[in-house]
Amino acid sequence: MPRAVLPVAITLFVAVASFAPAADWPHFYGLNRDGHSTETGFNWTWGKDGPPIAWTMDIGAGFAGVTVSGGSLFLFHRIDNEEILTALDTATGKLKWKFAATTKYTDDFGFDNGPRCVPIVADGRVFTLGANGDLHAIDATKGDKLWHRNIVTDYAVKKGFFGVGAGPVVVGDKLLVNVGGKGAGIVAFDVSTGKELWKATDDPPSYSSANVMTLDGKPHGVIFTRSGLVVVEAATGKVKFTKPWRARLEASVNAASPVVRGGEILLTTSYGTGAILLKAKGTELNELWSNDRSISCHYNTPVLVDDYLYGIDGRAEGRSARLRCADWKTGDVKWSVDRFGCASLIAVDGGLLAITESGELVRFAATEKAFQELSRAKVLTGITRAAPALADGRLFVRDETKLVCVKLK
Repeated sequence: MPRAVLPVAITLFVAVASFAPAADWPHFYGLNRDGHSTETGFNWTWGKDGPPIAWTMDIGAGFAGVTVSGGSLFLFHRIDNEEILTALDTATGKLKWKFAATTKYTDDFGFDNGPRCVPIVADGRVFTLGANGDLHAIDATKGDKLWHRNIVTDYAVKKGFFGVGAGPVVVGDKLLVNVGGKGAGIVAFDVSTGKELWKATDDPPSYSSANVMTLDGKPHGVIFTRSGLVVVEAATGKVKFTKPWRARLEASVNAASPVVRGGEILLTTSYGTGAILLKAKGTELNELWSNDRSISCHYNTPVLVDDYLYGIDGRAEGRSARLRCADWKTGDVKWSVDRFGCASLIAVDGGLLAITESGELVRFAATEKAFQELSRAKVLTGITRAAPALADGRLFVRDETKLVCVKLK
């Protein structure tokens, strides 16, 4: 979880309020959903004990990363039979409010039974999608429920390997979700009411977070479903492009988010399938390159810096995955670090920061010439798969049981 006329202008569409502070991290992979932070002036020289820890908090189950907006951190997790959205003060970790909803307990979602989708903050609302399909809109200031619906029951969705985990995206006044129902592969909900506005395709759900782009001056959702790519006009639900891209193996998932630059879209997955770079041109979606040698991401989303893609190639099992740099234009591999393990990446302050599955922070240079490690520190002890958030000089990372605020300024 897709025209030979005149050339069309294609740019990235940012689905956030125009007044959102640059330090906010309100979506999966940040303000522009690209893994980049515009902040500078960090302390990258760590002693033997690593960077200072501002505060820690014991938390419940789940692999949903946190988001940050307006000085509040939003944590989505499960404790016992409740999925909980918690708002915390970013500087102190002090509780602002908590919203809890009873969820059907199950023990067959793999790893744990917590939510997988990063909460989305937009225009004073927080949107959460739980592992059992509970879709909520919550007031970001007070924690009051605005609306709720269950996409699994509403659209008769079959259970996935790990529950519901396709991250939605807000585009204007619509919340786009890879629901995965028959005739409702992708559904647009009104952000104010939760009312269905349109539905399209039969695509089953993935575990990928959706992205956005502008085509012909109109915002489009860029969604990596279980079947492949769907580019859909946000206002109408009209499908602009599709591209099948998935493993032949049934026991497989598409989990990395599409990487978008201008009119180009990169999809990457594992299970012997690999990556493909596509370019929208007129009415056509053209393949620029594809292979299973460049960067085949199991579940982490790579980050593009200039003309080079940094990400994790290979499966998570046995920490055999490699950190890799590949040329965006050609797919040529520039360097690899074997047995680095799976990791989430953030491009910040002229370099890159990796948060590995084993709970290490690794700072390295953003260069295609060779891997240059600059700093390393252990900050978590459990399995660290949730995407991090970086806001106002603080890095927020979580594992299976703990949330940590790391001071980087």
